[in-house]
Amino acid sequence: MVRAFAVCTGKIMSFIDEVKIYVKSGDGGSGCVSFRREKFIPLGGPDGGDGGKGGDVVCRVSSQLATLLDMRQHPHQKAGRGRNGMGKDKHGAAGDELEMLLPRGTVIKDAESGEILADLTEPDSCIVLLKGGRGGQGNARFKTATHKAPKFAQPGEPGEERWIRLELKLMADVGLLGMPSVGKSSLITKISAARPKIADYPFTTLKPNLGVVLYKNYRSFVMADIPGLIEGASEGAGLGHRFLKHLERTGQLLHMLDLAWMPERDPIAEYEALNRELALFNPELAEKRQTVVVNKIDLPNVRENLAGILPYFQERGIKVFPISAATGEGIAELLDDIALNLWGEPDETW
Repeated sequence: MVRAFAVCTGKIMSFIDEVKIYVKSGDGGSGCVSFRREKFIPLGGPDGGDGGKGGDVVCRVSSQLATLLDMRQHPHQKAGRGRNGMGKDKHGAAGDELEMLLPRGTVIKDAESGEILADLTEPDSCIVLLKGGRGGQGNARFKTATHKAPKFAQPGEPGEERWIRLELKLMADVGLLGMPSVGKSSLITKISAARPKIADYPFTTLKPNLGVVLYKNYRSFVMADIPGLIEGASEGAGLGHRFLKHLERTGQLLHMLDLAWMPERDPIAEYEALNRELALFNPELAEKRQTVVVNKIDLPNVRENLAGILPYFQERGIKVFPISAATGEGIAELLDDIALNLWGEPDETW
């Protein structure tokens, strides 16, 4: 029998990407001390059975989950204890295995040392996190030619236990980042079925959003919309940098700029500031391939301001794609470039 903890089967109520929980595998059952007492068998001898093995703690990836909310609601997880052995050579039943269902991309760490115990990146992957304790042997196991009536048995071994930290890093092909209110959520809404909240004030997006983007000939890729960042995020400014970890698994980054506020805001300075925040969080993240996306090109002043920033990016070999998330202008060209980076030159299969 398997006890599976996963209660969030309907609408996800909250996005939880970090949680600390206690897990324990089952203790093994104790062996039994027993002697046969049957008619016509005067020298029955020992017949104590072995205790059952304790249940393992198993972590399994579930495609139905996208948050660690279930684990926060169940911070103490224990597998079943093995049953004790019985007379007549009856062995105890094994304890129930505890199956923890986790979203893909979950990193399991030891809460004290920070050691990575597992990284669940593959769909439907499964690992045994903690093994259940071995059941003790009954006294029937210890009968010998010189010791025909052992009056002792082994106790069951205790299960393993530890505090662990679960960290979810979204699995996405493309990461979308930028300052607040530059149009990231509008873009992912335009090209996928994701429906993040959109409003005309900063930090409307409070959690990452994943969108599956359908491309030509039934190909698709996953894009992650990360809440807006500001300078000083690595020190906790704005929403802080806690969501940057969701960009670590992406193959490429789309850095969205808004030129509508020039000259009050300098888009190049904002671009450089965010890249410094990436480097402070993880130097490898700052080295990822970036493509610049200039949104709101349907506005006349944005089209005029575009010429002023192009030389900066051309000198650095960075592609710039002017688009309009409102009208769809330029989006097809952007998707073609993303597909080229993901799958290479198109062939007859797509």
